[in-house]
Amino acid sequence: MILGHETSGVVSVIGDDVTSLKVGDRVAIEPMNPCLKCEFCKAGRYNLCPKIPLWIPADGHYTRYVAHPERFCYKLPDHVSFEEGALIEPLAVGVYAAERADVKIGKRVLIVGAGPIGMMCLLCARAAGATEICVADIFQGRLDSVKKVGVSSTTVLVDSKNADIMAKKIENTMGGMPDITMECSGSEAGIQMAINATKSGGMVALSGLAPPVATLSLAMAAVRDLNIAMVFRYGHDCFEKALAAVSAGVIDVKPLITHHYPLEKTVDALEAARLAKDGAIKIVVDCHRA
Repeated sequence: MILGHETSGVVSVIGDDVTSLKVGDRVAIEPMNPCLKCEFCKAGRYNLCPKIPLWIPADGHYTRYVAHPERFCYKLPDHVSFEEGALIEPLAVGVYAAERADVKIGKRVLIVGAGPIGMMCLLCARAAGATEICVADIFQGRLDSVKKVGVSSTTVLVDSKNADIMAKKIENTMGGMPDITMECSGSEAGIQMAINATKSGGMVALSGLAPPVATLSLAMAAVRDLNIAMVFRYGHDCFEKALAAVSAGVIDVKPLITHHYPLEKTVDALEAARLAKDGAIKIVVDCHRA
């Protein structure tokens, strides 16, 4: 199986029925290809379309050429680079997470996990109006990278497995408990910390991919009447919103791009991303290079 689903490129060939694109157009590619006929697609929730396999796409984009439906190719404005175009897809996840978490002006937001999706949630939370943001992670190196994003925020190093201890540390750092927590690590410990740290009546949005089975103490969520929202992929207009935000300069994803690798060294690129080598955040694989 070919990997890769965060992509931009140039249209080289079009089908007979294509009307909105022409050869030479620069595009960002939304990787989902839903049926657009089922009840979920008709309701605008095509991220739930049963036609789409759990891991998408089945054949990815680490290749020279990709065939993709016209409907899910978006023209890039001239001032938006290919690198920015490739980051529209993960940014769309952040857009959807912020919507599901109901981030609004004046809200205090905690982000658990400073990986790529955590960074996207950071950008989207600020764009949505969050006035105080804290990012927590188990790796100091990742927290150091948060400063490069250009969004004012505090950071907390997760140095205890005790969720109550960490909740108090976060509260002290933020000057109060967060109204909203966007959990982006997907870890059992991260989810529990998110629940314990969030203000009573607040929101916990689970953006990270959790393990198939997780042991959690939900009593804290129940007695404090927390809202828990699941975030799976993104909704029907999130990709367009993400592209519009980047195009208008509302969100700047350029600081996240830290490394470039040619297609022939994709394995090295993936390993560098896994290890966050040399401060890697988002690594671009340049498929057009010989």
